[in-house]
Amino acid sequence: MKLIGSITSPYVRKARIVLAEKKIEYEFIIESPGSPGSTVANFNPLARIPVLILDDETPVFDSPVIVEYLDNSAPNNKLMPQPSRERMEVKRWEALADGVLDAAVENRYASLLDDALQNRSSIARNDAVIIRSLDFMERELGDKPWCMGTHFSLADIAVGSALGYLDFRFPRIDWHGTHPGLHKMFDKLMQRPSFQDTVPST
Repeated sequence: MKLIGSITSPYVRKARIVLAEKKIEYEFIIESPGSPGSTVANFNPLARIPVLILDDETPVFDSPVIVEYLDNSAPNNKLMPQPSRERMEVKRWEALADGVLDAAVENRYASLLDDALQNRSSIARNDAVIIRSLDFMERELGDKPWCMGTHFSLADIAVGSALGYLDFRFPRIDWHGTHPGLHKMFDKLMQRPSFQDTVPST
């Protein structure tokens, strides 16, 4: 298999972490949709990353579809339970984490514009979404070691990818100091090779 994506994309990082946790071999093709001559749109008409290319050349997108496929494709180190309420809760954590990323990535793109072109009200709304979501995560996590209780799952990978992106692009958001439960869990995640090996860099 091949994974198309960038080193800095948190959605790509989530897929890379799952691939590492599942011990699935793949070729990582580094490419960004916005780069000159990008071929991403040839594989994904949405022109978004990540894109997983299967052995039969079938393209799979986007990250929630990719990680669910990967978890089902190998029996080892299951990251999602069978269809049940628990599976819904894992997917809910993922949706929440991806929502944080959507807001953060939108604000990241806004920050690259000239000040006169930035939509301050939109940026403020996204900031509010991020903080409100972190508060919700902190309450839901409580004193549990992992999002789903005692076992590591896709929920933790999704949340960890979102928190890592905030550290990478938005150090002004001091979630470490305001959300001690998430901070403690993130420290544990960063001890895993899958997270250590995928830390984004410019």
